[in-house]
Amino acid sequence: MRPLAEMAVAVLQTADPWEKTQKSRAYAAEWQAARQAGQTPSIGRCAPPLRPARPDAPALLDPRDVPRRKPGTPEGRCAILHAVAHIELNAVDLHWDIIARFTETPMPIGFYDDWVKAADEESKHFNLMSECLEVQGSHYGALPAHAGMWRAAEDTATDFMGRLAVVPMVLEARGLDVTPGMIKIFQNAKNTQAVDALNVIYAEEVHHVAYGSKWFHFLCGRHNLDPTGVFHQLVRTYFHSELRPPFNEEKRAEAGIPPDFYWPLAQETGAIR
Repeated sequence: MRPLAEMAVAVLQTADPWEKTQKSRAYAAEWQAARQAGQTPSIGRCAPPLRPARPDAPALLDPRDVPRRKPGTPEGRCAILHAVAHIELNAVDLHWDIIARFTETPMPIGFYDDWVKAADEESKHFNLMSECLEVQGSHYGALPAHAGMWRAAEDTATDFMGRLAVVPMVLEARGLDVTPGMIKIFQNAKNTQAVDALNVIYAEEVHHVAYGSKWFHFLCGRHNLDPTGVFHQLVRTYFHSELRPPFNEEKRAEAGIPPDFYWPLAQETGAIR
């Protein structure tokens, strides 16, 4: 099989969302089959693009310009599904990017096992959201989307620990905070397909946040660093928004992120009203 870094870059260079996720899942299956057979495939090195290939649609707007729709309406619920699909597609690229971008740092094979699995699951999540949109008579690309999703990746392109801190431990952890509310919206609308899909995403995202926490702590231990202090410093450097409650403390703890990681940051930014 090809070195893993080459497969990661091939996914990043694929613009069509459905081709991207199909390729992602095929590569993940190839890697996982090799690992189950007791093999240790080559990681290799291959320079990833600074930005992944993207389709012509959706139009990417400044977050302030993305239209807001009431979640109690069919249009509002479609907008939620579209936004989640966009997040999941970006997550596919984020997870393959972390595999390819930091190969100069030697890591245990388990690091690559975790992020290949995460990329595979994010690909599944995008497909689940796409199917929900199609049932509603829509599709991914039908609405404008958030243009800032890749900023954290660009900002941390040369900072491995910064990437782990900001992407899984801040951005994906935020998903644990907001997903229960989204599930309730679709329960109220009696949309069982969307509820089931969001429950799958909710359960699996806990593991993705946990991967970030695990490998962040691993690197802190390697360099004899205090994880809490380093996390605070990196979030202050790379996260350009506020950490705002409410926090899903139970799921964050399950993912290995204790309250002293995020509450002090929320307090110092004045995010507690």
